[in-house]
Amino acid sequence: MADGAHIAINIRRKTFGNSEKPLFSDLQLEAEPSQIVGLIGPSGVGKSTLLRLISGIDTEFEGSIEIDTLSPSSAPIPGYVFQDPRLLPWLSAEANIRIVGQNVSAADATRLLKEVGLAGSEAALPHELSGGMQRRVALARALALSPKVLLLDEPFVSLDRKLARDLHKVFLAVINSYSPTVFLVSHDFEDVAQLADKIVFLSGQPARILAEYDLPGIAGQRQASELAEISEALSEAEERSE
Repeated sequence: MADGAHIAINIRRKTFGNSEKPLFSDLQLEAEPSQIVGLIGPSGVGKSTLLRLISGIDTEFEGSIEIDTLSPSSAPIPGYVFQDPRLLPWLSAEANIRIVGQNVSAADATRLLKEVGLAGSEAALPHELSGGMQRRVALARALALSPKVLLLDEPFVSLDRKLARDLHKVFLAVINSYSPTVFLVSHDFEDVAQLADKIVFLSGQPARILAEYDLPGIAGQRQASELAEISEALSEAEERSE
């Protein structure tokens, strides 16, 4: 079982190219070990960019990001699930998982596929799997190295709500098993209201934290009244951002 990392974000300035207007300016955010942080906000506000900065994929910024006191480039590699599954079409589900590291065995891949509800699918090629099943393989792959940090960029996008809710259950089950610190980007209030421990609403340019909520109850077990209260608060924040 992985123990989640403490993440401290202090971005003084982040721009793209020759733009004089920063995407981020004096953005400060913290995640406690094994906390699930939901990131929401308007399209283009910088949610996906923030994940890339945390992962170390993007290093062009002023400031610091510390993952258990280490920079992203020095910290252990995080698990990352992108908006599309990004499975290699010529590899089986098992091989797509094992490709992340030479120490990931066939037995590890089989176990991970079982954990995400795909037992017996080891030999299946991506085109033989539904969209939801491909997302599960992508999640299994992200967990293959038992990461201390898991980054999820719209993992439920383009799925109907029933399938998304089914994947919520898979997500929570594996998160409870591995206990990473999670950043979950979503445009859907239901996703973050049900799954996160804390919600951060980004808005503006440069982006700022318009609202931050520590959520009541237990992720995945919130009652309808709690979800309605959270959704109402998020809707009010969205109105203020427009």
